[in-house]
Amino acid sequence: EDEQIVGEIMGRRFFPDVIAYKAWEGFHFAGHEIRITEATDCYGAVVWPSALVLCYFLETNSKQYNLVDKNVIEIGAGTGLVSIVASLLGAFVTATDLPELLGNLQHNVLQNTKQKCKHQPCVKELSWGIDLEKNFPRSSCHFDYIMAADVVYHHPFLDELLLTFDHLCNNDTVILWAMKFRLENENRFVDRFQTLFDLEMISNFPSLNIALYKAMRKSRMKA
Repeated sequence: EDEQIVGEIMGRRFFPDVIAYKAWEGFHFAGHEIRITEATDCYGAVVWPSALVLCYFLETNSKQYNLVDKNVIEIGAGTGLVSIVASLLGAFVTATDLPELLGNLQHNVLQNTKQKCKHQPCVKELSWGIDLEKNFPRSSCHFDYIMAADVVYHHPFLDELLLTFDHLCNNDTVILWAMKFRLENENRFVDRFQTLFDLEMISNFPSLNIALYKAMRKSRMKA
């Protein structure tokens, strides 16, 4: 079953027949052909398998996780694929990443959502742990969903990442988080994450070493 579903997920990706001036990959999600421009010199500008897993989940579980008119933020949006799919599924999306990635992110989001979405998504800078209250004040920012794909890997900002999750998450916010396990670092972060949030694995793909989680603030998930 794992191999069958993984085959379906990876089958959503296609490549150009002719090599173009700018490298791009294509994807089929939410009834649209999505073209993503990548930059191979930067981790954040490449589509990783965790993003495909999360997009596939959003599309195939759109009744249970209805995004229409929901307020969604994606952290570490990278190329913007997850944000684009969430937008095509009817959400009002804020796609965030580091300043050096915003140009490519904005290009992809605009190219794939203009005149196709109920709500035009916005792109905004978010450096984990920095100026969170200034840029995303708790009094006015309420997100129904936080999306994250492959944000935990070998980097020194795990404390800041946890702080960012905590700041953006209200009592009724649902976190949907796809993660590829590579090193012990990932396991330690999951343990720390669970001190603040109830965590439920909702999909698992052993052949990809990727798990998809749903999380909410402690004690809110069961309620």
